[in-house]
Amino acid sequence: MATGALLGSLWMVGLTLPPYLLSQAIDRGLQRRDPAALAAWVAVLFAVGAVNALLAILRHRTMTKIRLDGGFRTVRAVIAHATRLGAALPRRIGAGEIVTIGIADVWVLAQALTVTGPGLGAVIAYVVVAVLLLEISPLLAVVVLAGVPVLAVVVGPMLGRLQRAGARYRERQGALADRLVDIIGGLRVLNGLGGKDGYACRYRHESRAVAEVGYRVGAVTSWIQALGVGLPAIFLAVVIWLAARMAARGDITVGELVAVWGYAAVLVVPVAFFIEGGFDISRALVAGRRVIDFLRLPVDPPPRGQGPDGPAVLRDPDSGVVVIPGRLVALATARPADAAAVVDRLGRYGPTAVTWGGTRVDGLAVRDRILVADNEAYLFTGALGEVVAGRSEPDDAAVARALAAAAACDIVDGLPDGTASVIDTQGRNLSGGQRQRVRLARALYADPEILLAVEPTSAVDAHTEAAIAERLPAARAGRATLVATTSPAMLDRADIVHYVVGGRLAATGTHRALLDTEPGYRALVTRAAGEAALPEAALPEAARR
Repeated sequence: MATGALLGSLWMVGLTLPPYLLSQAIDRGLQRRDPAALAAWVAVLFAVGAVNALLAILRHRTMTKIRLDGGFRTVRAVIAHATRLGAALPRRIGAGEIVTIGIADVWVLAQALTVTGPGLGAVIAYVVVAVLLLEISPLLAVVVLAGVPVLAVVVGPMLGRLQRAGARYRERQGALADRLVDIIGGLRVLNGLGGKDGYACRYRHESRAVAEVGYRVGAVTSWIQALGVGLPAIFLAVVIWLAARMAARGDITVGELVAVWGYAAVLVVPVAFFIEGGFDISRALVAGRRVIDFLRLPVDPPPRGQGPDGPAVLRDPDSGVVVIPGRLVALATARPADAAAVVDRLGRYGPTAVTWGGTRVDGLAVRDRILVADNEAYLFTGALGEVVAGRSEPDDAAVARALAAAAACDIVDGLPDGTASVIDTQGRNLSGGQRQRVRLARALYADPEILLAVEPTSAVDAHTEAAIAERLPAARAGRATLVATTSPAMLDRADIVHYVVGGRLAATGTHRALLDTEPGYRALVTRAAGEAALPEAALPEAARR
């Protein structure tokens, strides 16, 4: 930025030299009919023009570097803070707001940084022109010096109005982006429920409201930009008119008249930069507040410990759910939100009082030991083997075992290159059930000390679900596993079933014991799968009779 300011200042001061050199060529060459003097001054004029062209190129390159560097620095800062926020991010700010910050605000800020180069140069050039005009005519110098205060009086209030309108527009824009992200993320659900048209109508209504605010911003912007062109032109006309009258009276020479015209023309550049810079800064103040508000979102305190040295019980006092080492625990609840809340607390996603071996997990680094396997977890593009391996190095044998445990061997068989076949982002070239099994295989490949799986079989058919239920205990032997599910096949394979009602533990036991003793649990399981789908051994005694 210092280099840009230096180059910008040299360039703008260089713009003031050609009018002076041209006036000398006229007064000392043309007026005196001295070809040698005329040629010398023209040669100097040409050299100054060439140097100034080079300065302009260097200034522009430097300003471009400043803009790109500033933009990417801000992007990195936003991404770094988003990473620090981790699982707390979705609770603190909407996805649409993040997108708007990343694709709009950071580049508005970056553009404002380029004001430093031409901005400082404009001030220096303005002073230099005023001094040069003072030597020709004090009156002209006073008129020039009065130009900037007039511009400030006329344009200044508009810049303040632009900030206020821009802040309202930016707030509405972020909310609308949030709405769009929600619609896109839930498009399949909306299609299934028939709510797509309703959401589309609501989006159109909110979009029109944002457009109305945008028109107000555009109105102010158009006036500022019009004045940025018009005021310097009027300013130039006034100075030329005064200089022409003075030349007609003989107060200044013809060469000085040409110089005054050149100085006034040169002043259009810094005056335009003043207005443009004010416009850029006004917009950047709005964008900057949004970025700063995001960077000020509080980060959860860093973990202070690593947890117990060996296997230990994971206990959620809010619900009463307990995950026991070496056991397959099932969590059955009528409301998916209750199961998600329990798993979030157990996995330390958000505020939690969960203890692990008697120590609260909110002060522990648990990410490498406790894995939450969400059935909507993101799938990155890459070869199937790499997708299953996740952040680990792919091991063909381990990948094959994980896929087999997730009953996903048919996926491998159906792909042209097996585990080397490329999976699209979010598994778009796979079906819903296939994506779910790939996610489960990835969780099994990671082999965490504690696995918390949320509805890992909700999108697969009954045959595949039964295969997964049969293979999961062997794949997780010796490890603690909790599966949030209402699948009878999975529940029947669990060592322990926790039945949760209203967010609290209502009963604990085996699947078959709960079917006999808990009417609510029996109703939940039969409603989830239908009594006809239940194996006879899984039915309550009364139903078997």
